[in-house]
Amino acid sequence: MFFEGSEKKIELRVKRGSRSLRSYGRAFWDRGLAFAGADILSVMSNDDCDAYILSESSLFVWENKLLLITCGNTNLVEAGLFLIDEMGVDDISSFNYQRKSEFLSHLQSTHFEDDAKQLQSRLNGSAYRVGHLDGHHHYLFCSETSEKLCSSTSLLMYHIKGDVADYLRQANQTKSMILSKLNLHRLLPDFIFDDHLFDPCGYSVNGLNGEQFLTIHITPQAQSAYVSIETNLNFQQYSFKIFTAMLNIFNPISWDVIGVNQDITARDFSADIEVASCDLQLNTTNNINYKHYIQAVSEKLTAQIL
Repeated sequence: MFFEGSEKKIELRVKRGSRSLRSYGRAFWDRGLAFAGADILSVMSNDDCDAYILSESSLFVWENKLLLITCGNTNLVEAGLFLIDEMGVDDISSFNYQRKSEFLSHLQSTHFEDDAKQLQSRLNGSAYRVGHLDGHHHYLFCSETSEKLCSSTSLLMYHIKGDVADYLRQANQTKSMILSKLNLHRLLPDFIFDDHLFDPCGYSVNGLNGEQFLTIHITPQAQSAYVSIETNLNFQQYSFKIFTAMLNIFNPISWDVIGVNQDITARDFSADIEVASCDLQLNTTNNINYKHYIQAVSEKLTAQIL
């Protein structure tokens, strides 16, 4: 069974003095997510954030910002247009839309170029592509803003293998066993977690600690194996350690590391082969750092998997 794990993502921030995003309530988010083709499965909250597990990935809502991630064949740009129209252009301080190149892009209902045109009908902004066009690459639309975007890092892993990958593909999995294999309680002892196991396979987990978050989404199917991890933890202090642990757990053949307003250097994964790198200055206050790695394997095998 094929499932498109590659994700689309929106980060939206509202201006100070605007209505709190957390005040919109469940019915509002249900209505907006319906435009994308996603449903809320569960919610976890603390004093700073509401974290929703979706039928396709996750939604995090703080007082003045939100992060919405969807996968599969979702039409996230339609949800983005809904949010822009409902909140009002004048109250939005920044809007950032990202899209990963898909395994089977011809099955998607839109392409990034279409999405960017729709967004530019509402917001002034610029569109970018980072990475190799004939390999892994990412698209980005960023509205014109002088405000600093949230610092975040993402680890996207492809072609996972080993004991954990095998377990995630077998019958009779349990959430508690997967959470144990990910070792999140030891890596992030101050976090609380909410997770969901999909049928017949697939797994999502959200974690919160104050304003800090972490989310992991796993599509284990052999033909389209994909794992995404995103967090706003500082890369050098925390998330590099978490990413290293996850690379050891999932043993991917290739992976991306993406930082928004975070410094990711080549030395951080020096034992592996960096095949693509881009440092992109979005505006005077924001930058994106992208790197694509492969395992240090034979050239013949590398050619087969890229």
